[in-house]
Amino acid sequence: MANVKSNKIKSNDNILDYILLVVFIFLIIITVYPFLNVLAISLNDPIDTMRNINFVIPRKFTWSNYAYVFRENNLGQAFILSVARTLIGAGAGVICTAMLAYVLSRKDFYFNKLFTTLFVITMYVSGGLIPEYLLLMRDLKMGNNFLVYIIPGLIWVYNMILVRSFIEGLPLALQEAARVDGANDFIIWARIVLPLCKPVLATVALFYAVGQWNAFMDTYLYAKELPTLQYVLYEIMEKATVKIDPHSAEQVKNSVSPLSVRMAVTIVATVPILIVYPFLQKYFVGGMTVGAVKD
Repeated sequence: MANVKSNKIKSNDNILDYILLVVFIFLIIITVYPFLNVLAISLNDPIDTMRNINFVIPRKFTWSNYAYVFRENNLGQAFILSVARTLIGAGAGVICTAMLAYVLSRKDFYFNKLFTTLFVITMYVSGGLIPEYLLLMRDLKMGNNFLVYIIPGLIWVYNMILVRSFIEGLPLALQEAARVDGANDFIIWARIVLPLCKPVLATVALFYAVGQWNAFMDTYLYAKELPTLQYVLYEIMEKATVKIDPHSAEQVKNSVSPLSVRMAVTIVATVPILIVYPFLQKYFVGGMTVGAVKD
């Protein structure tokens, strides 16, 4: 009798395993399909793309869409500028965010709750585009200046809250022991708090890097003389047109589809982030669970 019950339990467990396997395979398919579809369209013949776009393998393979994208002369310069703003912007953002989060995590800071509330309000109420434009262009004279990519995005309130929550979860005894040994706040922040905050700092760094890499509107508004990769790709996408004469084989051969060019631009813009993400994945997962468990 006991063996029958045991076999029945094992059978039920096997059925559950198969159900979970089917569910996970379905989730993988619906997650991977859009990317494969974008990749296939970017590598597909433009004329064929306009006829049928629902596929994951290029029906008529071609590099013409990427050739059209990389034909832009200043693409290399724009790529270097985007890498520079991503690295500098993410690094400066992480440092400034960590410093602010440490200050607001201090229980002995009298205005802790007041400043936290003021920062949170900015997440819901914005000053608007016109005041920002006047501040950066008229008052600070930052038009066509590389710093216009860095300074306005130094602090993201959501990132600050993540880091602050992580710091509040650290043992307070470590900071008190360092203070007894004569360490000031900067030493405590630099030598004790920062090393313990690697998971959340890596998460925040990824957020800043993705934001800096994908930004193009600030280039359009403030720094057209310093075009970034995203802005150049946006212009390429806007210029892509279809000019096809059915009686001209040469035009058909050299034509491009806006959809194919758009997908090629998407791949070019996405690949660098996909390359970096696996190296930060374990820190990203750890950072996103901040505050889920408190000692």
